[in-house]
Amino acid sequence: MSIHENRAGRINCLLIAGGVWHDIDHARLELLKLLSEDERFRVRVFEDYENIQAIEEADFIVSYTCNVVPSLGAQEALKAWVERGGRWYALHGTNSIIRLMSSGLYGTPDWAPLFVETLGSMFRSHPPIAPYTVSVADPDHPLAQGIEPFESDDELYLMKTYGDLHVILDTEYGGKAEGFEEDEWEHARHPVFYTHKVGDGEVLYLTLGHCRHHHDMQPMLDFWPTMDRGSWDLPVFYQLLRRGIQWAIEPMDKETADALAKARAAVE
Repeated sequence: MSIHENRAGRINCLLIAGGVWHDIDHARLELLKLLSEDERFRVRVFEDYENIQAIEEADFIVSYTCNVVPSLGAQEALKAWVERGGRWYALHGTNSIIRLMSSGLYGTPDWAPLFVETLGSMFRSHPPIAPYTVSVADPDHPLAQGIEPFESDDELYLMKTYGDLHVILDTEYGGKAEGFEEDEWEHARHPVFYTHKVGDGEVLYLTLGHCRHHHDMQPMLDFWPTMDRGSWDLPVFYQLLRRGIQWAIEPMDKETADALAKARAAVE
């Protein structure tokens, strides 16, 4: 990906925020606030992945979705975009495909293989929301520098993973995940924050970020009794969000710096 000279430094961001069971309005607004901190960013916002032209024109992608399943054409476009060098910062439920099965439990059918293989993971289940410790798996990684282990009252994602993930933050869990078909998990470490190379590009995934409004469980439940904010109440979560956005534009910033250095050398 590159910043074209005729854009005068403009960077095109594609923000995809949509889905169910979460306060998408809150997440969308908070992400837009963060993106507004860089005056170079021009942001287009969609609820799904179906605008393939917008994907093609994006310099980087940020997604916060739940149960938003791309069509095959959109999956192919996303994978090809990343393979060409794109950077995609995927948050929380982006990798979720959840359906109520005939068993009466929630299952996660393999309906979008290109999508989850590009992301590097697929949500399978989570235990009841409760505080858990997020650990630093790679303290030397630039995205983790200065981050200490912290506690978050969030959904602990138990996932199927694909490819070679570079895990930056992780957590420990073993036990039940009631309500899901995959409800028994052996004690293991589970990724929370990781990178996944795809061709010349890369995905950065952060599983934290659950939030829910009183009305977000409709039609299953008319009124959810609490306003859940989870990791959105933690300063460290916003630190990770900002770092992820900077990670997404890092190649473009390097290209711009190199171009400026060449221009200065030519003048000298």
